[in-house]
Amino acid sequence: MSSSTPELGKPQFASHSWLEPIVVVSIMLGSLILNRRKNYSIFGGNTQKSNDEYFNPNNGRDQSPPCPQKPEKFCGIPIETPDSSRWAHHLHSRILWKYPFLIEMFYWAVNYLFYSVTKAISQWLLPAQIEVVQVAQQHGEDILWFEHDSIFRWMFPILESDYQRFFVDNAPAMMTFFNRIYSLVHIPGTVLFLSWFYHEAPDAETFAIARRTMTLGNFLAFATFCVYPCMPPRLLPESYGFFDTVRQEHAESVWVNSKSVNQFAAMPSLHFTYAFCISCTFLYHSGTLHRLRGKRVRKSPISQIIYTALAFLYSILVLSVIVATANHYWLDAVLAMVSVTVCFFGNRVLLLLLPIEYCICWILRIAKPTPNIGKQEDWREAESPRYRAVSTYDLER
Repeated sequence: MSSSTPELGKPQFASHSWLEPIVVVSIMLGSLILNRRKNYSIFGGNTQKSNDEYFNPNNGRDQSPPCPQKPEKFCGIPIETPDSSRWAHHLHSRILWKYPFLIEMFYWAVNYLFYSVTKAISQWLLPAQIEVVQVAQQHGEDILWFEHDSIFRWMFPILESDYQRFFVDNAPAMMTFFNRIYSLVHIPGTVLFLSWFYHEAPDAETFAIARRTMTLGNFLAFATFCVYPCMPPRLLPESYGFFDTVRQEHAESVWVNSKSVNQFAAMPSLHFTYAFCISCTFLYHSGTLHRLRGKRVRKSPISQIIYTALAFLYSILVLSVIVATANHYWLDAVLAMVSVTVCFFGNRVLLLLLPIEYCICWILRIAKPTPNIGKQEDWREAESPRYRAVSTYDLER
């Protein structure tokens, strides 16, 4: 570090690059175990029997095949899709029935796959003679102009560089804290939230709304990254006064240093997209909104206070981290909030992808299980439109 560069706080631990993936995998494995169906055995010996509309408890399985094609309505659009519940006795179907959280892991693997190609798509969309770096830098400079020189400057009274400089000059310990949790509040923190809410959500539809909102926010952000590459403050020329605290020695993350990571994905902030969605879920889960509307709340006052505090503190923490480390602009967080709001009201549009999922299940000869949401009273209650519910009666065959 040169003499002209101030103390940027201590970097992440050297072990972070290999420890972080272990943390994520451990959270996922823990969630698989926590949210498993405890009274079901993959290899038989199950005593619990239940039936759904495909099965007759007196006569065994119906002679006719269970709905080889089933008309469904997705956002009002009728679509015929194959019904794969006939494959419920297959080993891979039984594994999914035992560990339904595997479905959620698959969804997020698809999310990451889409994100990993945004960098290449951004360059492909630009004319051959123009480098994505030039465009991304111009967009970053345009954002700073919009925030601090346009008629909207009253909305952004604090310069990002001044905000970072405050912590660098006056709170190096806090800067160290920000450097070390920058990546932890993103992927590991989000995976932990999904694992927790899968276990604590009151029903499958409530969890599905949160998951669909976050997923749709992902896709909206990915599309923006492709058409509007934006350089984060830390990569702008030195004249703007930003310091790259994340790029110190050992201050990398496996999610930041990977070649598939798009360095020009500042607008909107995915960090804050996740954080705002998580905070809104905490606020809903606290019961505070129900209490304000005069509805009965089952949670204790202490639980309500804790979840409400988490709702506000988590977003404030993430916002402070992403701006103080010069990874995002204030406007990135503002558009992330707008994105989450739009995605919440339009989250059901993702149900249009369910026919594709049903076809994949049919091709793989696999039956998709109903989710095992921790707080739902009836295992048949599931995301709408209905899951191709798999009966444990059939799984015991």
